Amino acid sequence: MFCGTGGFSIGFENYSNMVEVVAAVDILKVATETMKANHPESLVINNDIRNVNPADINNILMKNNKKVDIIIGGPPCQGFSSIRPFRSENLNDPRNSLFEQFVFFVEYFNPKVFVFENVVGLATHNNGKTIEIIQKRFQDIGYAVDWKVLNAANYGVPQKRERLIMIGGYGNHKVTFPSPTHHFDGKTIGIKDKKRQQFSNLLLPPAITVAEAICDLPPLKSGEMSENYLDHPQTEYTQCRRKNCTKLTMHNSTAHTEKMLEIIRYAGDNINCIPQELITSGFSTCYSRLRADEPASTITVNFVHPASNKCIHPFQDRALTPREGARLQSFDDDYIFCGTRSQIVKQIGNAVPPLLGQAIASGILRYFSTEPKC
Repeated sequence: MFCGTGGFSIGFENYSNMVEVVAAVDILKVATETMKANHPESLVINNDIRNVNPADINNILMKNNKKVDIIIGGPPCQGFSSIRPFRSENLNDPRNSLFEQFVFFVEYFNPKVFVFENVVGLATHNNGKTIEIIQKRFQDIGYAVDWKVLNAANYGVPQKRERLIMIGGYGNHKVTFPSPTHHFDGKTIGIKDKKRQQFSNLLLPPAITVAEAICDLPPLKSGEMSENYLDHPQTEYTQCRRKNCTKLTMHNSTAHTEKMLEIIRYAGDNINCIPQELITSGFSTCYSRLRADEPASTITVNFVHPASNKCIHPFQDRALTPREGARLQSFDDDYIFCGTRSQIVKQIGNAVPPLLGQAIASGILRYFSTEPKC
């Protein structure tokens, strides 16, 4: 649900051939086009989830001998500003928040497991009352529920992207969260309740850096593009992302104005590196460069525009290309993106990193392997 461009979904499928995405829903047409292109056998629905009846989906799946064991998704956070009393008696009530629609689908399909993904700010929204309400909603329909804040850098993603992940197992089955595979202890958003965070071990391999993720992509100037890789993959990460691709795609740089190029030439760790006469305002991370020797800052929907976020190449005087953004989000190079360049950039920035989804799937599949047999 709220499938977006399918990063979460492909992460689950990449983890194990036990997993098949049988259905997906999103309101954004171009996102569902991307989803369908990468999951051609799936039922992909482009509609407002409040207008979709789970019974209709189930009827189609049953005709194809498909069933729903897992539901995953991340309702847009706007829905949490006005959570109302639970209305389980009316699945089609248009007044329900998007979160409540997620609960309705879980209640209808009664999957063995659900995974709910959202922004870290949800943990402290309304002084923590909102997350308590959400947790209780799922408990009321029979799920053992827990949540944690996971940092993608701890799971092989070259990006310091934190997400709140809630997992529920039906009945009394204890859900498990993935153990970190990489060590990263840099500054993050974090939350006060430390038991809600997954901390990594110093003995683990260090987190993947920006340089390790994009080092095989040829240098570009502002406005340039390239369709050729630099020789062979230079790191294990680049080799995994390239697979068998022989042609480079989406490696085209934004054509910056002369004024922006002047700003970029001064760029450093934060906005304070830019002479004040060149800019009038901006957040501390605007007009700043990514560090080559550590994971990237969180990739946003505007990662090709330096005025919006920290997205300038570590060494080259330009913003990231769509391919570099996809690499930092851990998408493989053969993943198909539909739409215009601007639409693709937004899809990449909004996505759950596939490798984070893959890590979460590892915990979910353990649940299935330890489930008591009838």
